[in-house]
Formats: sequence, C-alpha cells, structure tokens
Amino acid sequence: MPPPPHQKPENVLKRAHELIGVNQVPAALTLLHEHITSKRSRNVPIASLEPVMLLLVELSVEQKKGKLAKDALYQYKNIAQNTNVGTIELVLKKFIELAAEKVTAAQAKADEVQSTIEATTGTASVEDLEASETPESILLATVSGEQSRDRTDRAIVTPWLKFLWEAYRTVLDILRNNARLEILYQSTAMQAFDFCLKYTRKTEFRRLCELLRNHVQTAAKYSAQMHAINLNDPDTLQRHLETRFQQLNVAVELELWQEAFRSVEDIHTLLSLSKRPPKNIMMANYYEKLTRIFLVGENYLFHAAAWSRYYNLLRQSAAYVASGQSKKSDNPPSSEADLQRAATFVILSALSIPVISTSRSRGAMVDFDEARKNKNSRLTHLLGMSQAPTRAGLFRDALSKSLLRRARPEIRDLYNILEVDFHPLSICQKISPILTQIGADDEMQKYILPLQQVILTRLFQQLSQVYETVDVEFVESLAQFPEPFQVTRATIEKFIMNGNKKGDLAIRMDHATGVLSFDADVFSSAKAAHSGSAAGSAESETGSVQRLQSTPSQIVRSQLTRLAEVLYTTCRYIDPTFNEARIKARDAALARAKAGAEKEHLEVLARKEIIQKRKERASEAQALREKENARKKLLQEQALQQAEANRLAEEQKLREQKRLANEREQIKRKEVESMLKDMKLGDLEGEDLENLDSNKIRMIKLQQLEREKNSIAEKLRITGKRLDHLERAFRKEEAKKLPEDYAKQRERDLAAYELVKAQTLREAELKHREDLELKHRLTRLVPLYKAFVENLHERRRDEFEKRRRDAERELEKQVNARRKEYRERKLREKREREEKERALREAEERAAREKEEEKKRLEAKKEEMAKQKEERLRELEKAKEIAARQQQREEEAMARRKAEKAAAAAPPLRRDTPPVEPVAGGPPRLALTGNKPSWREREAASRNVSGQAAPSDSAPPPARAAAPMERADSNERPPAAGPPRLNLVGGKGSSWRDRQAAKGGDAGGSAPPDRSGPLPPAVSGRGVPMDRAGSGRGPEVVRDTKEGAPAEPLKPSGAPGKYVPKFRRGDGN
Repeated sequence: MPPPPHQKPENVLKRAHELIGVNQVPAALTLLHEHITSKRSRNVPIASLEPVMLLLVELSVEQKKGKLAKDALYQYKNIAQNTNVGTIELVLKKFIELAAEKVTAAQAKADEVQSTIEATTGTASVEDLEASETPESILLATVSGEQSRDRTDRAIVTPWLKFLWEAYRTVLDILRNNARLEILYQSTAMQAFDFCLKYTRKTEFRRLCELLRNHVQTAAKYSAQMHAINLNDPDTLQRHLETRFQQLNVAVELELWQEAFRSVEDIHTLLSLSKRPPKNIMMANYYEKLTRIFLVGENYLFHAAAWSRYYNLLRQSAAYVASGQSKKSDNPPSSEADLQRAATFVILSALSIPVISTSRSRGAMVDFDEARKNKNSRLTHLLGMSQAPTRAGLFRDALSKSLLRRARPEIRDLYNILEVDFHPLSICQKISPILTQIGADDEMQKYILPLQQVILTRLFQQLSQVYETVDVEFVESLAQFPEPFQVTRATIEKFIMNGNKKGDLAIRMDHATGVLSFDADVFSSAKAAHSGSAAGSAESETGSVQRLQSTPSQIVRSQLTRLAEVLYTTCRYIDPTFNEARIKARDAALARAKAGAEKEHLEVLARKEIIQKRKERASEAQALREKENARKKLLQEQALQQAEANRLAEEQKLREQKRLANEREQIKRKEVESMLKDMKLGDLEGEDLENLDSNKIRMIKLQQLEREKNSIAEKLRITGKRLDHLERAFRKEEAKKLPEDYAKQRERDLAAYELVKAQTLREAELKHREDLELKHRLTRLVPLYKAFVENLHERRRDEFEKRRRDAERELEKQVNARRKEYRERKLREKREREEKERALREAEERAAREKEEEKKRLEAKKEEMAKQKEERLRELEKAKEIAARQQQREEEAMARRKAEKAAAAAPPLRRDTPPVEPVAGGPPRLALTGNKPSWREREAASRNVSGQAAPSDSAPPPARAAAPMERADSNERPPAAGPPRLNLVGGKGSSWRDRQAAKGGDAGGSAPPDRSGPLPPAVSGRGVPMDRAGSGRGPEVVRDTKEGAPAEPLKPSGAPGKYVPKFRRGDGN
C-alpha cells in the first residue's frame, strides 16, 4: 500500500482542530507527530510548521506523551536550527511553561483533597521520580481504603513532577552544543535548579549535575563542529560560570555536600579556562560555599584556609571600591562589620584545627601516602593557593594582617590562652566563659567540638612540661567545661589513646592506681617526644606550645648532634689542614662541575631542540590533517547549506514581502484607531471619521495637547499663589511665638551648661589628687633618674666626640677625593678640546685639497670638450665637401640618364653575341635559361645594336663608363684603404638590388643583375648615388688600377641581356 500523500501544514492543522472538536485528541496528536517527523516536512517553510508544533506540544502535555513530544522537538530542531532559532526557543519555552502549569494545577488539586498538609511535604517522600512504584506500595493501595496525603500526592502530583523533570531534561538535551541556543540553555538549567530546590528533589539534582557535566565534555569534544559551543569565548564561559555557581548554591541548600564539592571542582576548571578575571562577588560566594563544605567534611585545615581566602577577598574588594577601580555591584559587601565577622571566623577556624589528627588510620605513616597527597593537592588548587596550608602558616598570615585587632575580643582572648600563655592548671577555667559565648552563637557553635580537642592537647602538652605523674581525677578536675559541652573520663581516655597512637603524646595510664605517667624514658621514641612531628599533627616540628626545659629524652637524642657540632667547630679553628682539604675538595668539585656543565648544557640544548622540532613536525602534520578534514567537511556543509539557503531565501523573500505589506496596513489602521481612542468625542464633532487620515488626527491631537497644557499651567499658577499666601500666614503666626521659644531654649542650655561645668570640676579635682599621689610616689626615683641621666649624657658625649672626629676625617678624605677628581676632569676636558681642534684642522685641509682636485678635473674636462668640438667641426667640413661632390655626381648621372633614354627610344635588335671576356674584379656571369633581362641588359643590347650600325667596331664605349659613381656608404672603403668590399647576398647593409638578386638566385638560379650602369636616386632609395670606383664591382673598371690600364669597352654578345665576363671578351674578338 503506498504511503499517504503529503499534506500542507495548514491542512494538517485544520484536520487536527477538527479531530479535537470531536474529542479525538490522541488521533490529532498522532497526525501532528507524523507530519512533523515526515521527511517531506524538512522542505516546508518554518512559518507554516510553527503553529503545528505549538499545537503538538500543547496536546502532548495534556496527554502526558513525553516521548512523542521529545521526538517531534528533535525533528523540529533539525529543521529550524539553520534558518530560524527563534521559533525553537518559542516552542521549547511553551513546552516548559505548559508542564509547569500542569504541576501547579496538580498541587492545587492535591491541596483541595488534603488542605491541611503543605504542598511540598508529600513530594519529598518520593525519593526517585524515575523509579516505578514498588510492589509494597501497590499492595498497600489495594488493601487499604484510607486516603493519606502520601497516596494523594503520589497519584496526583508525582506524575506531573516526573513529566516536568523529563521536560527539563529533554530541553537541555536538545539545546546542548549549539552556540545560538546557549542563552535558552542556561536559563533552562536555572529553571531546573529552581525546580529541584522548590520540590526538594535531591536525586534529580544529582542527575541534572551529571547531565550538565556531560554536556560540557561533549562541547569540548565536538568544538570543531558548526555552531558548536566555544568555551574560549569569554561571554560563553561567564554564562557557564553563573550556572555552576547557581548549581553550587542549590547543592548547599539541599545539603548535598558531595555534589557541592563536584560543583566546586567544575567552577575551578572553568575558572582555569577563563581569560577574563571573575567578579569578586562570585569568588566571595565560591569561598563561602567552600567553608561550609569543608566544615561539613570536618576538614578544619582547609576550612580555615577558605575563610582566610574569603577575608583577603573582602579586603581587596573594599580597597577597589574605595579607590574607584571597581563597581560596588561587582564586589561583595565589605563593611566594617563584615570584615570583623570574617576576621573572627578566620581566627576561630584556625584555632579549631586539631593539633592531633582525628582521622581514622591504621598507622602514623598512612597520611604520607600518595592518595592523601593528591587529595591535599586538589584542595589546594581549589583554593587557588600555591602550596598546602598549615596551621602555623595560617596564624602567621593572620598576624601579619593584624586580624587579631579586627576580631571579636573573646576570640582574641582565646588565641592568647591557647597559643601564647602557659597555664596548665587554669587553661580550661579561663576558656570556659569564652566557650559559653561561642556556644550562644549559632554560627560559632559548630567549632566547640574541635576546640575541645585543641584545648585537651594543649592541657596535656603543658602538663608534660611540669609533671611526671598526674592523677586522672586531677586531670578531670582541670578539664572542666560548661555544662552543655562537658567531657567525660571516657572521652579523655579515648583522646589520650588517639594521641599515643598518632605519636603526638607519650602518656602511660595505670587503671589500677588511676595515674597518668608522662614518658620520661631517655630512649623513648623520637616521634613522641615533641608535638607536631607525627603524621597526624597539624603543627610544624617546632610546636607553638611553650617549653620550660628540655626533657631527658631530648637531651639524649641531641647529644650526638651537639657533640658533632662542637667537634666540627673545634677542627675548623685548631687544624688548618682541615679547612684546606675541605676548600680543595670544594674547588675540585666546582672545577669538575664547570668542566662538564658546558658540555652537558649543550647536550641538553641539542636534545631539547630535537624534541622541539619533532613536536613541531608532529603538530604541524596533525594540524594539516585536521585542517584538510575540516576544509573538506566545511565545503560539503557549505554546498548543502548554500543550496538549502537559496531555496529558503526565495520563499522567505516572498513571505517577507507579503508580511511587510500586511504589517504596514495593520500599523496604519492601528495608529488611526489608537489616536481616535486617545481623543475625546467632543473634539471631533462635525468631522467625517471615515475620511480622517493620520496627519489630520495628529494635528487635532496636538491642538488638544496644547489646550491641556495651558489648562495645567493656569492651575499651577493658582496653586502657587495659594501656597504663597498660606506660607505668609504661617510665618506671621510663627513670629508671635518665637520669643517664648527662645526663652525656653535658653533655660535648657543654661541647665546643661551648669551640669557639664560641675562634672568637669569634679573630674579635674579627682585627676589633680591622682596626679599629686603619683608625684609623691615618683619623687623617690628622682635622684636615681638624675644619676642615670648624667651617666647617659657622659656616654653619649664621648660617643658624639668620637663620631664627630670620624666625620671630620671622612669629610677631609671626601674633599681631597673631590679635588683630585676635579683636576683630572679638567685635564681630560683639555685633552678632548685639543683633539677636537686637531680633527677640525685636518678636516679643513682635506676639504681644501678635494676642492683643488675638483677644480683641476673641471679644467681637464673643459679642454677635452674643446678638442672634441674641433674634431666635430672638422668632420662637419669634410661631410660638406663630400655632399658637394655627391651633388655634382648626381647632376652628371642625370645628364647621362637623359642621353640613355634618348638612345633607348629605338627598338633593340635581338641577335647572338659572341662571348666577351670577363670584367676584372668579379666572377663570370652565368647565362641561365628562363631569366628575364634587366633594364641594364636591355640598355646594353640597344647600345650594341647601335654599335653594329656604326661603320667602325672600335667606337668608344658609352660615356657612363668614363665617370664611375662613388658610393657614400659607411661600409664603402677607398681603394687605398684595403681590400674591396665583398658583396654578400642577404648581408647586412646591402641595397635592395642586392636583396632582389639574392631572392632571384634562390628562386630560379638567374644571374645577378648588371651593376655597371648608374643607379638613379629615386629607384635605389638610398639617396645620393655612391662612387663604385675601385670597388671591383663595376664591369667597366679594371682590377689593376695602379698600372693605369684603360677600361675596355663592352663588346656586343649577340644575346639580349647577357653578361659577358672580361676573360671571355677577348675570345670573341
């Protein structure tokens, strides 16, 4: 069967209301639960799901369906925690409120049944809300017909208490480890604490504390998750601290001391993580609760240490408030009365620390085991102390801070009796009135029992200094306390046995004769010879009890020690070699230590560096792995969240637009309605109420306010005027009675003056008589006093003279030293001044030399520039001459071109020409087929044709061969300057004809063009034609120009455009 189609939240809500209307509440609850837990509901807008969830919570509370509500709340939290946490807070608060209301209603119903019993009495009889009813209770309910308060509460109130407790636990589990829901989490924890305190639920309180501890551990374990609790955040840590302090207060109120101690450990752990210092008022509460915990645990040593820390905090808070460094609200009350109370309890708690340990142990060494050390270390850290406290240390600290002067007088007297005075026969008699005063105070009454232990310890310690044997009845008569705190003989015997067992006392008891014998054996145990040396003692080895003399056992024990000290001192003074050997041994040991210290230090540093590098590499690798995993996880979460956020953003945007439009309309309508309600109907007579807008109503309202203001001002003026007249009338009547009142006052003052005067005279006479008696008594001491004063003056005068002479000698010595120092300073200043002058002269001379050298360099540079200028001028003149010659050659070339153009007007005749000899200065030209003749070849062919037409074959060559061109290129050299220029194909600096010839040679292997004719400037593109004479490139120039051989004319070859080398030309003739 396919699942039912998914419905919209609005339809589900409507269907649930219909089911409720026909008394089908369980069916409606099931429908709502299935809709919330459906997977398709994850994509439904939160605004539509919120009414469904509120109705589900309400129905689940009515039907006591805590598990259904828990499942639905978990699912709703997963849906809404990434988009809207406000709706989660709303639903959870509604859940808690409904459960609390049901408990209140159940209590009211139970009160109606049993109105004579208080509401919270019956709930305390149920030890555990999560435990089911016992078989005995079920059997009793079956056979018994009477209706007791216990049964009424168990039937009515207890189920709803259990449901409320489950609600608190469910909400705390849902809200844990989410930073955005942290405030609601802390407030819910506070409500749960109040629930446990109000209904005295001790079992649930223990479970609640354990639940909160697990949540903190989970937060520290999963701190890398998104929106996780960050305990490094100061605000978060402060909220957790406030919750733990409330937990501590509730634990103390419920007298759950173990849970209170665990709460103290939790607070100390959070304080160690906190970067922000805690408030003094919180720490004062912390130390005060610690004092109560330690007192209940009978740990009087740390109880006194906690009171000491509390007093120090009060002093510090008073100083901060007085100097303005801290607010008064952040500090505990630190008035003089508070400081006196704290100082009193510090001294009293320190006095109550038992000198002989009362803990149960099988031997004296058990107190030194590792467990005891660890416990003392934990308690020391809880108090924020660097080392474990001691009884003597607490007294030293109290005396250094003058706590005795601030404490109450009876406590001050108690300290003097127990710790200062020595009076074994009257110690209990003197302390009894003080114990009576302490017993009258409820807060101090708890210290009576430990004070009795301390008093008995001091009694036996002081008796052992005076007596060797004492009757037990005599001890009982000495150990007399006030009636409520009287000790019996059995208590005294038990105390003596415990002291002997711990090793703090050495007393033998003879029950037959009833005699106590203090151990006087010289070979008795060293531990029992003095108080405070045993493991169970709270005092140091040098106890505070005064000693009149050393016992024989002490003398015997210290005999060898004293002998060794005397022998050692004698050897040092008599035998010099003893000291030398000791000094040599010490020097040798020091040398060995110095020799090996550097090496050992280097090895330790190297090892430390290696360990540090390994740690760094391991931590870096671990950090990289964690960073990579976190990055991958974050990318996945971001991708999912982005897709979900985009979809929800669009829906939220549309809903927000509709909501804003509706809200604007509602606000506008409510504003008009509120304005109309605030105004009177008479003010709007004749106005059209339907057509009124907010501006017009606001204008009418302002007019009404103005009228009211004027009316109030007029009433105030009239009232003030009436008060002025009334005051004037009072003063007129008062003036009539002033003389009579003055007379009465004067009489009273005179009577008081006479009384004070008489009393002053009596006191003066009494004081005068006492002073006269004192004078007569002291007159006998005057001669002795004068003799003493004269003797003292003589001694002081001699001492003064001696000191004066010493001072004069010291002054003379200082004057000579100052003079010597002055002369040396003057000489030193003179030398420094001469040295500065010499350095200044050297600097001036060096600057003059550098200036002269710079001047010479400038002159040389000017001469060189003048030479360069002359060179440039000569080159310029030479260039001008070359340009003139070039201009002349160009003109001649132009004339030749005109003549050649005229000669070329006739059509050329194509015929074979005999081979000619090659021209000296160049390679023979290859006549390849397929090459087109150039214009130079065509010109040569036309000249050959005209030469054949002439009657003689010995006609002179054309005129252009007589005047060769000269190239003005930088690469052209004159004949006398060196070898002719090589015409390389494609070389740098070649003309465009050379490049064309190179291309033609590569493509078709054609012969290079004839360069015998002149180049026109427009065609060559190189400006003025260059003179090629002597370069060996022209066909009309012979190679050997030194012999003056005439240039041979070109012979016709018979082939058009063919170049005939010079060595071939002779063969044709």
